Formats: sequence, structure tokens, C-alpha cells
Amino acid sequence: MKTKNLFFLFACALAFTACGGDDDPVVIKEKIPDIDNGTSANTNKNTTGPIEAQTRYEFPKLKGGKSVVIVHKANINSGDVGVNYCVEWDTDIHAQRWSCWQMYRAINTSSTSRYSAANDGSLSPSCQYPNDTDLEAAYRLTADPYKYNGFDHGHICPSADRLCSYEANYQTFFITNMQPQYSNFNGSNSNSAINQRSPWYRLENKIRNDWAPTCDTMYVCKGGTIDKSEHILKYLTDQINRQNKIPVPKYFFVAIFAKKGTTYKAVGFWMEHVSEYSSQFPLSSYAMSIDDLEQKTGIDFFCNLPDNVEEVVEKTYSASDWKGNLQ
Repeated sequence: MKTKNLFFLFACALAFTACGGDDDPVVIKEKIPDIDNGTSANTNKNTTGPIEAQTRYEFPKLKGGKSVVIVHKANINSGDVGVNYCVEWDTDIHAQRWSCWQMYRAINTSSTSRYSAANDGSLSPSCQYPNDTDLEAAYRLTADPYKYNGFDHGHICPSADRLCSYEANYQTFFITNMQPQYSNFNGSNSNSAINQRSPWYRLENKIRNDWAPTCDTMYVCKGGTIDKSEHILKYLTDQINRQNKIPVPKYFFVAIFAKKGTTYKAVGFWMEHVSEYSSQFPLSSYAMSIDDLEQKTGIDFFCNLPDNVEEVVEKTYSASDWKGNLQ
């Protein structure tokens, strides 16, 4: 999302092939320039926050103010330590705004099993539930803010996306990586037919199993709407600290940018958070360009991309770019 009066040099068209196999449809669209490692102009990149927020493509523009950025690093593969995923946490609202991460071969490898919940030791006590110095012990014993409220602990960076190591998986269970979600939206119902009607559940599986393996790197940013009153479904009362009100997002969003060699593509998704979907609608029903998703969320996604790449890749999307055509 930038001012649209940038001088636009790339109006020519060419055959653009999706990241998938040789049988993918060919779509005519505007040429997307090569990413040139910082030599092109970037007027809206992050200039504050941790260095990862200023360089990595999965990051959106930071909100600033009383929001903090948490960078989780973990053993990824064969003992190599790397960035696992990152979070923007609003210390005023006591809620997660988004999580962002990368998907690539080493981090997609399954080498461990799913863990269980814990609190996020990287935040100060005033940022967490509860306002207690012994956060992890208190959380495990008494202070789960979602407990008795009837919502799942909806992982934003999914546990199943981080099975490459015990540590990487453990970190996805921090409360700062969660939003309250209806179980039928989250896909935790024992009835698989109900789960399949949830676009959120199906999209998470598409990203992990179908799309990420076809690309060199996939950059993902996901979250729930917490910034506008009309985008909040209701507020939950923290059962421990009743002064804290937990916003339940009315909508959830996903922004994806993927690259294979010098071929790039992007797509956004906007889903209403409901207790159950009446039918299984195709994912294309929820898909849109990144530009359109930015208008809905007020978040500037993929701001660290060079302007000439961001300008082209964010304004359109094509269902045929994605394996399965967004079904």
C-alpha cells in the first residue's frame, strides 16, 4: 500500500506461469520486476522495530504506538537457529494483531509432534494475561484468559506449520499467537464435514500441504480484526483479571506472497468469523487482491518489498496461480 503516483514502468504483459507444476494454466498479466536486494526504491518499508521487521518480506507495516513486535527464534533444522515466526501484540488491547512467518523446505519438514499451551516469556508481565510475575506457572494453573468463555485457542501461526523441531512447535502455543475462535471455524470439531465447511480450516491445509511445497518461499501474515469496533464480534471477560476485555474478531484475514525463482504471486483472504458455515463455499469466495485486503484491514502488507514489485503483485490475483484454483 503506497501512494499510487509512483512512476510505473512495467505496463507490458507476458505469459506468467504459477509456482505449481507444468500443467498449471498460463495467465497473461503484467510483468513483475525481479527483487533486486534493496537497490530499488522502497518508500513504505519499516524503518523502526527489530531488524527482522525492517528486512523480512512477510512483515507488514508496524502499527507503532503501544504495540510491540515479538521475534521468536528456534532450532529449525539440524540445530540451525532461525526466525520461527513473529507477532505484533497490542499492549493496550491485550491482543494479537497478526503473526507472520515463512514457509520453505527446511522449516516444512516434520520432525516432532504437537505440544501444549504455555505463556509467552518474551513479553513483560504488564503485556500479558495475567499481570503476574510468574506468567508461565500462573497461566498453566489458573490464568487461561479463554477458559470458560466457549472459544478455542485459535493458533494464528498453526502448530502444524511448525513441526520441524520441538522448540519451534512449542512457541506456537504462546497466548500471543492466539485469538479466540469458534471451534467450527477453527476446525476442531470431531465432525470432519463441519470442519470442511470452514474456509479457515481448509485454507490452512492448502497453504501447508498444497501451496508451500510448490514454491521456494511462501511469506504468510495472518490475524483477526481488533482495531475497529465494527470489526469486533464481542468482548470476553478475562476470568482472572476482570479489568481486561478480550476482543473476539468478527473477521480473520490471511495475506500470502510466494516466490519461485523470479516468479512471484500474492493473494489475500477475508473471512467472517461465524460459529458455523451452512455450506462449503470455494476459497475463491473469500479471496481478493492484497490491495483490497489492505483496504479492509488498514494494514500495509509486504511493505518491505521494493516498490516496483509490491506495486504490481498486490493489485491483482488469479485463482489459476494457486494449485487447486482456490477450491
